[in-house]
Amino acid sequence: MKGSAIAASLAFSLVVAGTSAAFAQTPAAQPPRPAQPTPAAQTPPAQPPAAAPAQPPAPFPAGAKIAFINPQRIFQESADGKAALQRVKTLTDKKQNENGARQKAMQDNQQKLQASGSVMSDAARGQLEKEIEKQQVELQRFQQDAQAEIQELQNEVQSDFARKVQPLIDQMAKEKGLHLVFNVNDAGFAWVEPGLDLTPELIKKLDASKAPSTPKP
Repeated sequence: MKGSAIAASLAFSLVVAGTSAAFAQTPAAQPPRPAQPTPAAQTPPAQPPAAAPAQPPAPFPAGAKIAFINPQRIFQESADGKAALQRVKTLTDKKQNENGARQKAMQDNQQKLQASGSVMSDAARGQLEKEIEKQQVELQRFQQDAQAEIQELQNEVQSDFARKVQPLIDQMAKEKGLHLVFNVNDAGFAWVEPGLDLTPELIKKLDASKAPSTPKP
């Protein structure tokens, strides 16, 4: 129950926004559009001013019995979370590249049919049309399978991350004598004492749990 609540609050679909759109269903074959002229190079926008130095976390209020965490921030800033994001990005990039190659092959055949179909023999034209239809079906199937594979990996890394984080939350709650730890993504606070945020400390504990131990002399 605890782990499920954390996994659900990671808002992972927002972290990797655009994954689903990259594998939208391919429409039926359409005549290729004429190439659009390349726009003139634009002057890059001015660089924003440098960010102010990060402020140290506020101290935890003495005697406090409640606290809160930000699971999405823990996921995005911890070493484990960054590694999980990279796993998903690597798989997504791979599937997008293959999707692009499949689309190009189909478009090349569509252009060939449009340009030379009228002078082809009936047999050659029919064969090319069948090939395009086959490519369409295979592309749609690939997109569905790719989306399912990426979603499966997203679910896996969310669950794994929740299993790593929950024991640390339990440990910190016991150490501080807390009665309640809120999930800030679900609690909907209008205002809260900054020192009650256990997120920075939790990120440090999570990263420390991955650090190799120093061998004793």
